[in-house]
Amino acid sequence: MSEVLRMRTLLRGFGLIASIALLAACGAQRTPPAHSITRTRTPGQLHANPNDILFRAIGLVGTPYRYGGNTPAGGFDCSGLVDYVFSDVAGIVLPHSSEEISRVDAPAIARDELQSGDIVFFHASAHVSHVGIYVGKGRFVHAPNEGGTVRLDELNAPYWREHYASAKRIIGP
Repeated sequence: MSEVLRMRTLLRGFGLIASIALLAACGAQRTPPAHSITRTRTPGQLHANPNDILFRAIGLVGTPYRYGGNTPAGGFDCSGLVDYVFSDVAGIVLPHSSEEISRVDAPAIARDELQSGDIVFFHASAHVSHVGIYVGKGRFVHAPNEGGTVRLDELNAPYWREHYASAKRIIGP
């Protein structure tokens, strides 16, 4: 009987050690991995250029906002809009989260080097919480909020200037 009790005590000790190790791993700060871009077309089939992205995005202005939405018929949220445009025009499938899109493995672009078709990111705190498509001349297309529609806004408007986080170039030179 004492052998059984000794084994139970030993196993409890291992369980405690495993639990502590698991909790320590969960609490550790890690840099999230970069997301790779999924292409639904081969490079030979890809004829998109940044202007194609720009024209498709502008063509969706006025589409209703819908949380989780990712089609013109059903409406868009911000990441659904960006994913739809890049998938429709270039066969590039992006994650359906602004934070995840911000981690896509693509070149970061300085704000003063933005070109039409670049993806722009905004933060509400320490994390990216909004995404849009730069169309040129200081403007971007995005799906801003519940009850709204896809629209054009100025990057230098006070709110967007204050919350600007970064930009990436998915298509282009």
